[in-house]
Amino acid sequence: MDLKTIGEDLGLEESEFLEIVELFLETAETDITRLKEAIARGDMQTLTEAAHSLKGSAGNLGFTEIYRLSKDIETAARENTLDRLGPVLESIDALKGDIQDALNAKTA
Repeated sequence: MDLKTIGEDLGLEESEFLEIVELFLETAETDITRLKEAIARGDMQTLTEAAHSLKGSAGNLGFTEIYRLSKDIETAARENTLDRLGPVLESIDALKGDIQDALNAKTA
C-alpha cells in the first residue's frame, strides 16, 4: 500500500497524511470493536452507526476497500442480515493491518 500516493491524491504532504492515518487506525480499532460487539448483541443501531463511522473515515482517506466493506455492513444492518458479516469483518481487520504495516514502514 502506497500511503504517499494516497496522501498526494488527497492533496496532503506525506507527513500530514501519516499523522491522519495514525488517527484513522485508532478510530478504526474502536469502530471495529463496536461492530463486533454490536453483532454479538444483535444491536442493529450500534452496528449501523459504527459501520457508518468507519465508512466515512475510510472514504475520506481513500481507503476504498474498507469503505466498500463498511458500506456492506451498514446495508446488512439495515436489512437485518448479519449471517454474512464474519468474513467482512475479517477482511476489514486484514486491510487495517495492511495500513498499519505500511505506516510502520514509513515511520521506521
